[in-house]
Amino acid sequence: MLKIGYRTIKTAIGTPFAIWIAELLSLDNFVSAGILTLLCIQPTRKRSFLSSWYRFGACLLAMVYSFIVFELVGYHPVAIGLLLILFIPTTVKLELTPGIVTSSVILLHLYSSQHITWNLLLNELVLIVVGIGTALLLNLYMPSLDANLMKMQKKIEGNFKIILTEIVIYLREGRQTWTGREITETEDLLNEAEEMVLRDLENHIFRDSHPYYDYVKMRKKQFELLRRMLPLISQMNDLYEQSYRMADLFDDLAEAIHPGNTASIHLQTIRELKQQFEGDDLPKTRQEFETRANLFRLLYEIEQYLVIKKNRAPNFKQKQRVDAP
Repeated sequence: MLKIGYRTIKTAIGTPFAIWIAELLSLDNFVSAGILTLLCIQPTRKRSFLSSWYRFGACLLAMVYSFIVFELVGYHPVAIGLLLILFIPTTVKLELTPGIVTSSVILLHLYSSQHITWNLLLNELVLIVVGIGTALLLNLYMPSLDANLMKMQKKIEGNFKIILTEIVIYLREGRQTWTGREITETEDLLNEAEEMVLRDLENHIFRDSHPYYDYVKMRKKQFELLRRMLPLISQMNDLYEQSYRMADLFDDLAEAIHPGNTASIHLQTIRELKQQFEGDDLPKTRQEFETRANLFRLLYEIEQYLVIKKNRAPNFKQKQRVDAP
């Protein structure tokens, strides 16, 4: 099924609207207002404001250069080349490069007139205001991404629970039937969520932080630790008493993927497990030694997993809290 986004809808509405307004104002080259609107519709408010500023500044600069060059050199193709040699480096210096294409439309309007008058300059200025103003007006509305981010959060935490549960099964039963699909899926979800958070942040001009940004960063760090744990677990060929203790810990963590900060409780459990491991009898075989060494490394990795949660927990408002381990 064909999917139509908000940006497409805004472009489809704004372009003809700008042309209609310019035509009502009896402006010459009124279609150019629609071109300006089309170019200024951006995915976020911040990009829209920046895009509008680049194009507005570049258009004004093009009008000034056009008046000077065309009136001095004449309305000849050579004059356009000379103008561009002067105009483009100036826009680069003033950091208005994205407005070069748009301003070229204004430049060619002035060239086609064969004589620049104040009325013509006013006509071009109003075209710019109508085109850019329409885009800015439409971009004042940006749909909230909170609902999508909450869905992705639940899916990510659901996958975390599955991964932890599969670790429990291996530690208790020594068998693995898991396809690992959640690993790839979680990585894609985290990357998509990070892009969505950055886009939402750009929709709030005066906001310099986002609670979901901290959340995604935290989950990405935890996810990397989970990935590092899997090779350790796969190297354990036999089950020992310590394996079952670790399985109980991972089982508790899997059940604790929900609102409610329990990281400190589990960190205390890890400290107790470390003391138990240190008090256990020495391994009797090389294989037992290697397995218990991997279990101890696994204990360290899961401790880091919980420390990340404890230290990097996002500061959500009351309507949305994420305090799961």
